[in-house]
Amino acid sequence: MDAAQECTPQELIAAAKALPAAGMRMLGITGAPGAGKTTIAEAITAAVSGSVLVGMDGFHLAEALVIARGIRDRKGAPHTFDVHGFVAILDRIRAQLPDSPTVYAPRFDRGLDDAICSAVEVPAAAPLVIIEGNYLLHDRDGWELVRPALDAVWFLDPPERLRHERLISRHTQFGLDRDHAREWALGTDEHNAVLVRAGRARADRIVSVVSGVSFGDDTRTEAEVP
Repeated sequence: MDAAQECTPQELIAAAKALPAAGMRMLGITGAPGAGKTTIAEAITAAVSGSVLVGMDGFHLAEALVIARGIRDRKGAPHTFDVHGFVAILDRIRAQLPDSPTVYAPRFDRGLDDAICSAVEVPAAAPLVIIEGNYLLHDRDGWELVRPALDAVWFLDPPERLRHERLISRHTQFGLDRDHAREWALGTDEHNAVLVRAGRARADRIVSVVSGVSFGDDTRTEAEVP
């Protein structure tokens, strides 16, 4: 398996800025839970004027539905998303022409632990649409339809220690005590990470983001958790 290429966020931003001129509008950012996908996707969106970020997490099945189905402990697994709704939105975005109507996508709210429908506007004039999520390279149960809708997919592959610490910090930030946060990160999240890593070789670019560089006003080091 190919080793990850070390890049700074600035190098990834520069590469993303070059995509529209090459006729590439839809960029996927993927990686296991805690890989830093949202951080990088948001940095690119902020740097590329007019670009839009669409998160796969907006297509989570509703919290009430996963509870009713008895699959709350597997939330985040492929079967807890509306994959066909996700693909339908991606296909609509890909088919946009200059005079096409705006496409509206859902957004996941971590505070609510639920999705908000029609919260993300994707106008036809957007030069770059960043699609961020775990399963962009998954190849089963309808997810195999995602990759053909994207022009390029970058796989973020940080050191496992750092990825786990990011997850634990995230879960504590949203209400879990550290023991339960660690249990979720090394249990449910890790089950999902195994599925995500299975698609790693199908990425166009495999990246380990070099730490200790500036994200606008925010500077992070490997010892720090986003």
